Amino acid sequence: MIDSEATRLSRLVALLTLLQTKRTVTAAELAERFSVSTRTIYRDIRTLESAGIPVVTQEGKGYAMLDGYRLPPVMFTREEAIALLTAEKLASRLTDTATARLTGTAMDKLRAALRHADRDHLETIAPYIEVMEPASASEQPNTYQQLVAAVTSHRVVRMGYLAAETGEATMREIEPIGLYLSDHWHVVAYCRLRQAFRNFRLDRISSLAISDELFPARPETLQQYWAQEAKRTDQEKVVIHFDPSKILPAQVQHFHDTKHRYGWAHEQTLADGNLEVLLLVGSLTYLATWLLPFAGAVKIIEPESLVGHLSRLAKKAYDAFNS
Repeated sequence: MIDSEATRLSRLVALLTLLQTKRTVTAAELAERFSVSTRTIYRDIRTLESAGIPVVTQEGKGYAMLDGYRLPPVMFTREEAIALLTAEKLASRLTDTATARLTGTAMDKLRAALRHADRDHLETIAPYIEVMEPASASEQPNTYQQLVAAVTSHRVVRMGYLAAETGEATMREIEPIGLYLSDHWHVVAYCRLRQAFRNFRLDRISSLAISDELFPARPETLQQYWAQEAKRTDQEKVVIHFDPSKILPAQVQHFHDTKHRYGWAHEQTLADGNLEVLLLVGSLTYLATWLLPFAGAVKIIEPESLVGHLSRLAKKAYDAFNS
């Protein structure tokens, strides 16, 4: 088989897999995904159709697989299997018991689909991949899984929640919109008791039940919540650009390991490869003590007053070592 034929066969298999995982996908999206022209995609679709694959063309929307049609799973590469093994390790340590069990079941199905040699390789490498420090978890063994279900089904959650300062429990009814992991797992939800969106740590949930009550799907997203948090009067919004190429890899790792202790709220990768990081802080001086060791890799976007705090700290350090 010549290279071009092998490349096309590989693309057809990937295209078939993609059609089974998405409701609809346009020719332009497929062309961008596989770095070919839309004409090539049209030809590939005709090839699949001629092979008996029921690809449905939806006018103005794109292509979709006939509902209910499924092929047996394609073979995983060794690299894909190792990537999924890593995901299993992460899920077993960083989610809850129920999610860890479901992930393990899914991995058993993956192992069953592997060739014997690849299955043996996976067993050999498994002890060499570990997640050493689990995130703190709720006392409830399936809190994460229940909250994910509540988010997707728009069900009201009733829970006992422990206050950080006093440990006092209050009963809350919440409408969850999403979960995220920083140093701890959090669920962001509309709290009916406080009549506002709140951020709840999963390890402070003392009891939890998913009710049958549905709430209307909310337009708010996690990103909108973080942006709204930046407007709160008791916290100041800080935006920095972080260039990891300017410092040692160990410092880059330290930046990511510690950012959650200093008001990290959100980040995104810019076109130049730098990170734009949003922090919500109560003290610019406190934040400056953390940022100073990353001098040269950090550019302050806002507020401008943070530059003054950093300058004063830098001068104080300079004077101390040159006195």
